Amino acid sequence: MENQKLHIKYMVSLRCIMVVKEELFKLGIKYVNVNLGEVELLEKISKNQMDDLRINLKNIGLELLEDKRNILINKIKNEIINLIHHSDSILKVNFSEHLSQQLGYDYTYLSNLFSDVMGITIQQFIIFNKIEKVKELLLYNELNLTEISYKLDYSSVSHLSNQFKKITGLTPSYFKQMKEFRRAQLQ
Repeated sequence: MENQKLHIKYMVSLRCIMVVKEELFKLGIKYVNVNLGEVELLEKISKNQMDDLRINLKNIGLELLEDKRNILINKIKNEIINLIHHSDSILKVNFSEHLSQQLGYDYTYLSNLFSDVMGITIQQFIIFNKIEKVKELLLYNELNLTEISYKLDYSSVSHLSNQFKKITGLTPSYFKQMKEFRRAQLQ
């Protein structure tokens, strides 16, 4: 018998995983695994436990998903977030192949569903997340732009810079200068 799985929207960080584990513990719900967007339960839970969990998650800004389309959209988002934000390796991946392989659906179907529900393409979602990762890496100040470009599999620094400016309205170097300026004002 397969364990019951719950799908949770807006779970995007390790902190979210910890908070969900706390909520499950408070409600006495036993689980096998908690990952971004998904909880595998040890045993089926009662309707009352499910209702309590739904309310508790909503109170902390998360949402229990039950619609199959939304569950699949959430899985797509979590795969992308995992690859971009939670992987230490160089991002040398074909997203369309990876998503199809991981989720067991044709990429065209995934892409059309994502666009219909989200109003943006999977590619746009990937770009937004890559730019967020660039911002994070620039703020940490551990890697230069060339290293960041390589780590996130951009074809060149200028490609990264152009995308960064298109999304944020700023050049990466100006973004970095703003951070240093704010820090100087705080001292």
